[in-house]
Amino acid sequence: MIRRLPPLRSLEAFIRVVRTGSAKTAAAELALSPSALSRRLGALEEFIGKPVFERKHQLLKLTEEGQQLYDAVAPLIDEMADRIDRLIDTGQVLRLRLGVLPLFGSQRLFPRLGELRKLHPQLHIDIDSSAAAETKLGDTIDAAIILSEGPDGSLHSVRLDHNRVYAIATPEIVAELGPRPDLAKLGKQTFLVHNDLPMSFEAWKRTLHLEALQPAAIDHFDSGQLILEAAAQGLGIAIMHDDHYKRSHDPRVARLYDIEVDSPYSYWFVCRPRALQSRPVRLFHDWMIKAGL
Repeated sequence: MIRRLPPLRSLEAFIRVVRTGSAKTAAAELALSPSALSRRLGALEEFIGKPVFERKHQLLKLTEEGQQLYDAVAPLIDEMADRIDRLIDTGQVLRLRLGVLPLFGSQRLFPRLGELRKLHPQLHIDIDSSAAAETKLGDTIDAAIILSEGPDGSLHSVRLDHNRVYAIATPEIVAELGPRPDLAKLGKQTFLVHNDLPMSFEAWKRTLHLEALQPAAIDHFDSGQLILEAAAQGLGIAIMHDDHYKRSHDPRVARLYDIEVDSPYSYWFVCRPRALQSRPVRLFHDWMIKAGL
């Protein structure tokens, strides 16, 4: 006698809601209406005889039983999905066209791609590192990892991090400017700012109460890698994310001032909702979330 199992589609909906943190997002990923998603969750709760979510003002929060169910079932579902992927592998190359900014690619994506290749050797990725990736979705690229205050609401999106803004310069410049902000000294400096992240500099000035700062010059770049190199060469003070500074492990640069500044920008994975039906996009999307990229 085969023991009864909960409906697989209900388990899939349950896991997707937990991982996305949003019933709306989960429904879009599964191409379901909100009511259809609710029915699947209801079927799961009816099967196990306990609620898995607390429902408050359209928000879903895991109950203790729901957390126990997720912890027990999610790894098994992931393993089953991986095994099925290997079984249906035809040996044909799967091609993903991915937009990635160069610094994210070199520091965060490429060091982890070996893990993805071992899991899905048939999946190959074409990289587009040019700007304005969102405008190319569904045309020349399938998905992208972007820096944004918040992606277009019509896109499927996954927030990958929360950043701090650092001012970065050579150790000599940092020592010259001292441990506390000095408006007169900073006014003689050149600042290096990314074209696409102008609000980072404004957030840094505001947090340090330097709204009146008028630097000698502001040089603009379209590449995070080049900003970091320019700072290392003593060409100015780079306004960058803390993550890039820490991952660079570059002894030629140091952080200016020990003051925490929240960045207006985060890295996001984005694609058009229908792209999630594509196997290359789905494989990368699920690996990215599981890997904590």
